[in-house]
Amino acid sequence: MGKQRVSIMLDGSIIAFFKAKAGERGYQTLINQALHQAMTGEQIESTLRRVIREELHTA
Repeated sequence: MGKQRVSIMLDGSIIAFFKAKAGERGYQTLINQALHQAMTGEQIESTLRRVIREELHTA
């Protein structure tokens, strides 16, 4: 399914967080990814474990 334009009110701190984290990718892309992870049930714990494994593998 393609992307659809929406208008949504978010806290300023949420926007600031995603803008700071996004870099060149764009904060809306990161928000979309976070929402997709919530929708598909990817828990923070599993994401954290994956990131730690990736970081340990590259170290």
